[in-house]
Amino acid sequence: MNSELPKVLVSLNGRPMINYLMDSVAASQVDPRPLVVVSPDNQEIISQALQGYNVEYVIQEQQLGTGHAVHSALQYLDDTMENIIVLYGDHPFLKTESIQKFAQANPEAVTIMPTLLSDFNDWRHNFYHWGRIIRGADNQVEKIIEFKDASEKEKLITEVNPGFMCFNKIWLLENINDLKNNNKSQEYYLTDMIEIAFSQGHKINTIMIESQEAMGINSLKELKIAEDLIN
Repeated sequence: MNSELPKVLVSLNGRPMINYLMDSVAASQVDPRPLVVVSPDNQEIISQALQGYNVEYVIQEQQLGTGHAVHSALQYLDDTMENIIVLYGDHPFLKTESIQKFAQANPEAVTIMPTLLSDFNDWRHNFYHWGRIIRGADNQVEKIIEFKDASEKEKLITEVNPGFMCFNKIWLLENINDLKNNNKSQEYYLTDMIEIAFSQGHKINTIMIESQEAMGINSLKELKIAEDLIN
């Protein structure tokens, strides 16, 4: 991003991009005090940017992947919680209504929120390096394959994963320790929970969202596209 700031604090039309997501989270009223996972180095600067929001911070001491980030937060969960929604601070366009709909998913294991593209041309090229949704018999979701680990055939799939997930809390607690880091990045991918759920016979439901709503920001080029969408 050509910035000394954490990516989620890079300015999008004059505001840190994470603030757009936090506006939607707060307006959804799904969680009065959501958990925000941060690194030791960026906790202070992110907390300053989010001082207008009622949040609780979780320190991920080592950056070992998205699965490890969620694992770091599990000890802070309220006993009354039934489901856990995972969102990402570099996705500023996720709508309040989508978060509310996600919260009503009530999964037996996990529900995901993918988007389907017509192709990867023009602004849709932003999605090219995202994980692909792998479906099998009866069009059922079997797993998510990250781009780095995908075959050339799998890279042609245009149903992609923004990363949004809604877990049954009990199931997640029972299974998250089964994540492995035997991939090219040697990270614990939260997306591997999909394959674990499928292997146990669970149906992975999907809530489709529009591609522009799913858009994340990972480069200055993508930031420019996002600014054009806002304007």
